[in-house]
Amino acid sequence: MSDLDLLTQSLARNVKHWRAERGFTLEALATRAGVSRGMLIQIEQARTNPSVGTVVKIADALGVSITTLLDYESGPSVRIVPPDQAVRLWSTERGSYSTLLAGTEAPGPLEMWKWHLMPGDGSASDPHPAGTIELIHVAQGTLTLVVDGTDHPVPTGHSASFEANAPHTYRNDGTEPVEMTMAISVPFER
Repeated sequence: MSDLDLLTQSLARNVKHWRAERGFTLEALATRAGVSRGMLIQIEQARTNPSVGTVVKIADALGVSITTLLDYESGPSVRIVPPDQAVRLWSTERGSYSTLLAGTEAPGPLEMWKWHLMPGDGSASDPHPAGTIELIHVAQGTLTLVVDGTDHPVPTGHSASFEANAPHTYRNDGTEPVEMTMAISVPFER
């Protein structure tokens, strides 16, 4: 079985589990996540490989991390994630990518990401639920962080934090790759 097949089956199992745990019908989860009921059915039956944006919307609606939705199995309280098991969820033909390094439910989803943005690339994000905080540290290059339409340059060695309940974009307007680490904390509301 390929890694993609494992992820698709894990996503199906975990969406079903967390939807039941939260007491959501397919319709309720579809409305909360802003995705179609048909898409949720396909995901829960492991018949589709949804976009990263769709997985993020479902995770936000369930109040769990992407790591939890893609987790192959529940593990011990200490979880070591080798580099070859980190999940690359976004990439471009130019060589930009983001990798989910680790995540947990504490008490809401908390995720740590590694991003690599090539010159001229960017990635836009829909607003997350109110109370979501993102922390960013730029190790190389200058990141253009756009929050609610305003550009914020974040050069090498600098860090930034912001409330992520507004549209936001990570962009590389420079001539060298941007390397950054990002942590996202999403509150859970029952």
